[in-house]
Amino acid sequence: MRNTAKITTAVLAAGALTLGLSACGADSSDTDGPLIVAASPVPHAEILTFVKDNLAKKEGLDLQVKEFTDYVTPNTATQDGSVGANYFQNKPYLEDFNKKNGTDIVPVVTVHLEPLGLYSHKVKKADDLKSGATVAIPNDTVNEARALKLLAGNGLITLKAGVGNEATPSDITKNPKNLKFKELEAAQTPRSLDDVDAAVVNGNYAIESDLKPSKDALVLESPKNNPYGNFLAVKKGNEDDPRVKKLAKLLTSPEVKKFIQDKYAGSVLASF
Repeated sequence: MRNTAKITTAVLAAGALTLGLSACGADSSDTDGPLIVAASPVPHAEILTFVKDNLAKKEGLDLQVKEFTDYVTPNTATQDGSVGANYFQNKPYLEDFNKKNGTDIVPVVTVHLEPLGLYSHKVKKADDLKSGATVAIPNDTVNEARALKLLAGNGLITLKAGVGNEATPSDITKNPKNLKFKELEAAQTPRSLDDVDAAVVNGNYAIESDLKPSKDALVLESPKNNPYGNFLAVKKGNEDDPRVKKLAKLLTSPEVKKFIQDKYAGSVLASF
């Protein structure tokens, strides 16, 4: 069962944040004003800050970056206009969010992929997990399914045929190691590593926790044909905002590609 209370808390926090942003006098609908973009701290806000510090001024773009540590508030703030855009999510997550919340947020341009990985402080290889081991997985719909698919793709479990982006542990048909699953908010999974045998961690939270996906993950998603690229997103109807178009161009520039390659060394992969 997913943690509804946590989601409710996050939504309430979104309301408080909206008031805070409004109080600052920022109007995201003013195309002559600054473009405020909601983003996860790593790598999204770091990439945006690189654009702000090195590229935006030349394009006449006043870019402001607002950091969020959850996966709900950036979308609610984008929907209500507290921010003009967000950069933190992938398409399956956004589709699920729009469906469940009645929002109409749309992708603008895909920028990068953060491979999902399985990590452990207790074993060196996934095969070394003991019978009955506890594995922490994200509790939001899409990332939970993504985590289970990662485990299935590496032979640790088998999922029901045809299961999609709403897979849960109840869809496991074979579990040879009798793994137990601890469902946590995505941001909590790296912090659980001392308490569980392994954890599936989103790439941005792995990097924030000083994990190096390309080196530390026991198993890691392949970038080939991967649907989980992260993109710049806006409320439907704002795709043609000239500020958004400028930012989309800058986020897919050779300069940003080089920044991603140099800073993240394979732990974040440019998708353009």
